[in-house]
Amino acid sequence: MVGASSLQPRVLSSFVGDRLIQSRQPLSQLFRSNPGVKHVSMQLSRTFSGLTNLLFNRRTNPDESPNSKRKRLRPGKLSPRRPVPNHIKRPPYVKNRMAPGIASGPEVHDIKGIECMRASGRLAARVLTYAGTLVKPGITTDEIDQAVHQMIIDNGAYPSPLGYGGFPKSVCTSVNECICHGIPDSHPLEDGDIINIDVTVYLNGYHGDTSATFFCGDVDEEARNLVEVTKECLDKAISICAPGVEFKKIGKTIQEQRWWTHGLESDLHY
Repeated sequence: MVGASSLQPRVLSSFVGDRLIQSRQPLSQLFRSNPGVKHVSMQLSRTFSGLTNLLFNRRTNPDESPNSKRKRLRPGKLSPRRPVPNHIKRPPYVKNRMAPGIASGPEVHDIKGIECMRASGRLAARVLTYAGTLVKPGITTDEIDQAVHQMIIDNGAYPSPLGYGGFPKSVCTSVNECICHGIPDSHPLEDGDIINIDVTVYLNGYHGDTSATFFCGDVDEEARNLVEVTKECLDKAISICAPGVEFKKIGKTIQEQRWWTHGLESDLHY
């Protein structure tokens, strides 16, 4: 793992067929947001923006969602950044606004480090469970962010997403067609939505990172099946984890089940 002194701008990449699309801008230059304004935007290269257009803007009616029964997801109003008490330890990237670089190799933790990992993981799991109880029609993703933020700092931890490469909020809330790392705003949840809540806490120098997708009200069969099968895939991948198991075997299990998961570490990577 890299240390604080070797933080580098992160290379964002996505594959479309056999093409690799990259952005070498620091995340702090990708996110553009101001408290009180209606939109949060990402400043990307023409090529990277073309990927977004390919994935999301090919519908004839820009306001039509994939399942045609609801309007396409639109950004809401962004509230001001929430404060964190001065006594709470911050991750290194908060000060320099640069996301951690890619790990150069494995990191072996001692007994104390392992216990710190467990503590941060336990807290993240508790916060995620609490956040899930808040999901109901009418609540805004910003209200979920406020509740998550408060629970994290009340437990002496720092909400890891806040300030990660300029990310403006304390949790990621991804609704319906938002793939991941959605920014909480004034958007209210509707009956039938699904929402992924991605909680990461920084406690005693270690990040605990976890996420889950929740049903909001009466969810249709297609969305319910997606979430339930995904959970089964996660459980199967976890079941093979053990000392000596190669990462590629875990990855193969995930690939076979079409699932992608989160982790625990002293450096945070999105």
